[in-house]
Amino acid sequence: MRVGVPKEIKALEFRVAVTPGVAAQLVAEGHEVFVETGAGAGVGLGDDAYKAVGATVLPDAAAVFAAAGMIVKVKEPQASEIALLRPDHLLFTYLHLAADPDQAAGLMASGATCIAYETVTDARGRLPLLAPMSQVAGRMAVDVGAAHLLRPAGGRGLLLGGVPGVAPAKVVVLGGGVAGKHAAQMALGHRAEVSLFDISAARLEELDDQFQGAVRTVFSTPDAVLEAVVEADLVIGAVLIPGAKAPWLVRREHLAQMKPGAVLVDVAIDQGGCFETSRPTTHDEPAYVVDGVIHYCVANMPGAAPLTSTYALGAATAPYVLKLAALGAERAMAADPGLAAGLNVAGGRIVHPAAAASLPQLAA
Repeated sequence: MRVGVPKEIKALEFRVAVTPGVAAQLVAEGHEVFVETGAGAGVGLGDDAYKAVGATVLPDAAAVFAAAGMIVKVKEPQASEIALLRPDHLLFTYLHLAADPDQAAGLMASGATCIAYETVTDARGRLPLLAPMSQVAGRMAVDVGAAHLLRPAGGRGLLLGGVPGVAPAKVVVLGGGVAGKHAAQMALGHRAEVSLFDISAARLEELDDQFQGAVRTVFSTPDAVLEAVVEADLVIGAVLIPGAKAPWLVRREHLAQMKPGAVLVDVAIDQGGCFETSRPTTHDEPAYVVDGVIHYCVANMPGAAPLTSTYALGAATAPYVLKLAALGAERAMAADPGLAAGLNVAGGRIVHPAAAASLPQLAA
């Protein structure tokens, strides 16, 4: 297999999809690896590190796409990259199609076979390629939320953990999955008062055991969420329906009932966001205000911690990259139903059921 690794071009995205260590494994197994010059610069990996393990460094993305049969990325392809895709290409990356009809249409038109990290499952139905970035995003959500609660950022002027004699901030986490669990864990570490919502009673029981009652667990209903959000200082949205658009849990009319200077951090923004007033932002302009409430909706949060994120993601994706390179997409997916669950676009169609249901306008 000829494996291509282009440089990420999403705004302020510094991760790289394949490290020299993984490139070395690919080369050792007889594959060719083509890396765009500067692809690893954001994490301190120079071109020489890739050359040293047998990879070929090419001058631009066009050369990488032309040389390779499989393209491995971190973030969804941008318009200029979609234009480089061919029907014989295998694309392996995060896609998040449900919230991005333009990208979905472009991938369909390309004819490429596109496997999305975020819908690959393991033998237990978990999302092994989404989990590491959900961990990073969940933990980051508390840090960025705490920073935006401070007065210079326009927040309430509140220290997340309070001090002796002064109450801590009230943090509400919507969603008890990987991101929500890690957000609650970090908020608790800051000594905040934490409430965590989920629609699964079994998951709430599990989390209650894990946190030994230190986090208030609540079965999620619209009334319960609204009651908590109105009293909250920081709300972290971490809901996920694999492959589908995130549901809105906080509506525009709810903002007027919230505390001025309260903060919403939407970890679900890649899947469309779980607050009605959410819209994707970037690390250079991460936040905006609606009705006195600060919204932080950066669509590639882990990209701000590229060293941590690159190696965490690479460790998770490497076995799949090696399997796809060795067997090709068809045989690899036939051998691994969990990998097959990652197939989102093939033959000019959206084939993942949840993504297709979220984009009825593109249905064949």
